[in-house]
Amino acid sequence: MVTGDRVQLRAIEPSDAETLWRWHSDPEVMRWMDAPYPPSLDLTRKQLEERDPDSYGNVNLMIETLDGRTIGIVALREAEPEIGEAMLDIYLGEKDTWGQGYATDAMRTICRYGFDKMRLHRISLTVIAENEAARRVYEKVGFVEEGRMREAFRRDGKWHAKVIMGLLEGELR
Repeated sequence: MVTGDRVQLRAIEPSDAETLWRWHSDPEVMRWMDAPYPPSLDLTRKQLEERDPDSYGNVNLMIETLDGRTIGIVALREAEPEIGEAMLDIYLGEKDTWGQGYATDAMRTICRYGFDKMRLHRISLTVIAENEAARRVYEKVGFVEEGRMREAFRRDGKWHAKVIMGLLEGELR
């Protein structure tokens, strides 16, 4: 378990299936996610039971409050030790926790883990340009915009840009 100031990050367990399924079935939670349709509960259970174990290349963790309430998920994926880089994904599924600093602490915690334990030099992510709340969190911890992919995400019949952001070792705030 990796602990921050407001959150702790723990391994994903098969018992998390109902929670993940509930989040993935909520259109507001999935608004800016690249998920074409909500999976069934049975499929979610099967995926958790059959998924590959975490490894250096892919670390997937549940976000919990310090009192043990599961509120989201964070991942460092596609990590490559040869170049010291990984991609970051995060979301909070419990909407009553949005805007309360949990995502910011989870970002700091996973980035610190990536730099200190995984010896990464760069952590990158993409975010939909209109997802201003997420962009504020990323900028607060030190991520900077490095580029844009025009019309790279389609939602509600409209194309949106994806913003590429990066954080280098030593820039974490």
